[in-house]
Amino acid sequence: MKQNKRYILFVILLLLIVFCFSGVYRMPYYVYKPGAADALDPIVSVEGSDKSEGDMHLVTVRGGQATPFQYVMAKILPYHQIEKLEDVIPEGISEEEYTQAQLMQMESSQEASTVVAYKAAGADLQIDYKGVYVVSVVKGLPADGQLKQGDLITAVDGQEVKEAADLTDYVTSKKIGDTITLQIERDDEQLEKKLKLQALPDTQIPGIGITLVTDRDVTEDPKVTFSSGQIGGPSAGLMFSLEIYDQLEEEDLTKGYQICGTGEVDYEGNVGRIGGIDKKVVAADKEGCDIFFAPNEQGAEDSNFEVAKQTAEDIGTDMKIISVDTFEDAKDYLEQMPAK
Repeated sequence: MKQNKRYILFVILLLLIVFCFSGVYRMPYYVYKPGAADALDPIVSVEGSDKSEGDMHLVTVRGGQATPFQYVMAKILPYHQIEKLEDVIPEGISEEEYTQAQLMQMESSQEASTVVAYKAAGADLQIDYKGVYVVSVVKGLPADGQLKQGDLITAVDGQEVKEAADLTDYVTSKKIGDTITLQIERDDEQLEKKLKLQALPDTQIPGIGITLVTDRDVTEDPKVTFSSGQIGGPSAGLMFSLEIYDQLEEEDLTKGYQICGTGEVDYEGNVGRIGGIDKKVVAADKEGCDIFFAPNEQGAEDSNFEVAKQTAEDIGTDMKIISVDTFEDAKDYLEQMPAK
């Protein structure tokens, strides 16, 4: 009898160890799955605006380094995606740095969406360009060990750098092996860095191995504030711009509908491709959204729109999938649709 009790206790202890291990140990994989479709009204606020009958929604994909349990579940459950960790977070970049880079992209997305919406509404807006921030540094390329995340690049070879295109256009006009001199600000200190251009991986394009985001001071009237917390990445740009525009205009752009969508938006209002759109369609459907805007990518065969449309068919949703190439496409669609 005592032997049986010891055996049962041993099995229970072993199962507890396995259970804890499967829920705590981090594997070299990253799991993506459907996130949420959060109403933007509590997240975006334009001073003096009125509440709409319906809602614009920010749609997210959840992701994180996999535990054994999460890995197994991702193999079983639909619309779960497993990627090698090194393909998501480049070697040499910590998870904290990756998260910070995502938050910087979110901040840039909010600025772009503000500019697009305020220009469309004819509201007061002023943009001051301050330089370019380093978002991440690729290991093994010239910037590695020379530049850091958060460095502010203000000039290259004596020429002022106002936005990311100023630097990338200049660098790509040079030759592999050329040396450039960057003026940077780091922790209130002025630094100068000389870097020899190298071919970027799998290309013959000269570069130094950094990703960038333009630092702008955007001053708008009325004032807009964002409360996006720890949500990162640029893919909420389209929906931010629609929400801001809706709050700026007297007419209710939602017309009582629950409106979801995704897509990075640039300062000209162009809507760009994003990742994980199938998972976003699933999240939007669970939230009960009526409309989902998806990047059309000028009609590309494998566009976000085509993937979203197929996902909608697969899950049997009544949600309408609408293709857009620009902010104006989405705005025009909403202005022309009948009230709910």
